[in-house]
Amino acid sequence: MKKVIDEIEKYVKQAPQLPVNFKEFLVRFAPWAAIISVIILIPSLLGIFGLSSYLGVYGLHGYGLGQFGFRYTLLIVFLIANVALRALSIKGLFDKKVEGWNYLFYSVLLYFGYAILSFDIFGGLISTVISLYLVFQVKEFYK
Repeated sequence: MKKVIDEIEKYVKQAPQLPVNFKEFLVRFAPWAAIISVIILIPSLLGIFGLSSYLGVYGLHGYGLGQFGFRYTLLIVFLIANVALRALSIKGLFDKKVEGWNYLFYSVLLYFGYAILSFDIFGGLISTVISLYLVFQVKEFYK
């Protein structure tokens, strides 16, 4: 994974750099953004579990929703993993430790993997590039 980080960092260093005060703002805001995203994603996850139990009980798979099952399962697995990674990143982001930054980076990569598997390649690519740009802009603050 170190090679991947170094390769991405090489490209981000060639991009225009953000002002230092904006980077410091991002570093201060990052743990709070992670907390807010976890708080927002937990009810979403509970709603997804509720919908899946509804679909399973009423047997709606025969009404054209058979293909929906694989994407739905992917959504659940990736969402659980993403919530876990963001929750794990919170303490490290507050302490400005590289472990918190790593969990945030893995969360971005996990989202990109989900976007590819769910055939949202264009949207996933754009959001991943923007997220990686921001994440790598503040990497120097995490030791």
